[in-house]
Amino acid sequence: MSNAPLMPLATAVWLVENTTLTFKQIANFCNLHEVEIQGIADGEVAKGIKAYNPIISGQLSREEIDLSSKDESRPLKIQSADIEISNSEKKIKKYIPLSKRQDKPDSALWLIKQHSLLKDSQIAKLVGITKNSVSSIRNKNYWNYNNLNPKDPVALNLFSQKDLVEALEKAERRIKREKKEKEKLKNLNKVQ
Repeated sequence: MSNAPLMPLATAVWLVENTTLTFKQIANFCNLHEVEIQGIADGEVAKGIKAYNPIISGQLSREEIDLSSKDESRPLKIQSADIEISNSEKKIKKYIPLSKRQDKPDSALWLIKQHSLLKDSQIAKLVGITKNSVSSIRNKNYWNYNNLNPKDPVALNLFSQKDLVEALEKAERRIKREKKEKEKLKNLNKVQ
């Protein structure tokens, strides 16, 4: 069989533990050797590997397993070779210790001074503070403004260099768009 299931060894562990399939059927399905499947059953191979259920992932159906369990000569058929793997990274808000929380306003001040083209909302999103805080830091009326020291947020590990570059590119696109709109308005006013 050319298309093996996702995580073949972990799938083989699950099939050995939860089905009455032959070692040959499991080996053929998982693209493993029959001796490896025997070793899994004996507990000599795949120690510590967590079993992976191919039914939950949609690679096998309970009916497919039942049909092959009843007929030892029938190979298991994988349901879909096109298994959709989501690559959407979900941003998880991580806990920031009290000692590091002062770094956020310091980082916002650094971004305001170093990258003035970023909007307050972009800085707030990058650093993880409110837009009002960023605005008050920019206007120098933040409650603790006199004690702020500009610090590079990438060096403080508040976000990655990639995030900063993307934000800067977005800001540059916005500025170009605004210039074009101003030129259009200027040209329209000249015509009228």
